[in-house]
Amino acid sequence: MNADRWLADTRISYDTVAVSYADHIREALAGEPYLRAALAVFADLVHSAGGGPVADVGCGPGHVTAHLHELGVDAFGIDLSSKMIDVARRDHPRLRFEVGSMTDLDLADASVVGLLAFWSLIHVPDEAVPTVFRHFRRVLRPGGPLLLGFHVGDESRLKTQGYGGHPMNVHVHRRRPDQVALWLRDAGFTVEAQMLLDLDESVPGAVLFARRPS
Repeated sequence: MNADRWLADTRISYDTVAVSYADHIREALAGEPYLRAALAVFADLVHSAGGGPVADVGCGPGHVTAHLHELGVDAFGIDLSSKMIDVARRDHPRLRFEVGSMTDLDLADASVVGLLAFWSLIHVPDEAVPTVFRHFRRVLRPGGPLLLGFHVGDESRLKTQGYGGHPMNVHVHRRRPDQVALWLRDAGFTVEAQMLLDLDESVPGAVLFARRPS
């Protein structure tokens, strides 16, 4: 898949649904005790690593960034969609948000103590994931934790309608945790823990904890 094409489709799609998506997702974490627990563990890992800036890559409207901030994490958000960033800045004016792409992460080497990508990898095609993970490793400090969340499965589907009934044109990729863990190891990460969610649902989720070795 042409990189410029899928990135443009993703950006345009989320620009289109930004306000509706933010309204839909704003209170979502309140009903997700296991995800809140995963974020709490991640926050503890950041504190244990000495604290410092943490990048929420693919932050959307900033609800996870804000939750981490409430846990005492110096989190900031990055998203491909400028409209999503506008909404994040509106809803969380005291936090830092910026436009950027995880395929070409504009952060200095070893500049963040932690990084998470919470269901933001789902639109990245398989061939681009290794590049994304190399960027994640590059910007993380040695010993820094990484948290990933994603849909579990073996297929991809084209999403043509999104939140609020607005048109979208993005592929949603479901992946097996073992494959994601393999990509992480190939990029130089140590994989530390895995959590599977909603096992009886049609589309389960997974959370992986990894670390850039010291």
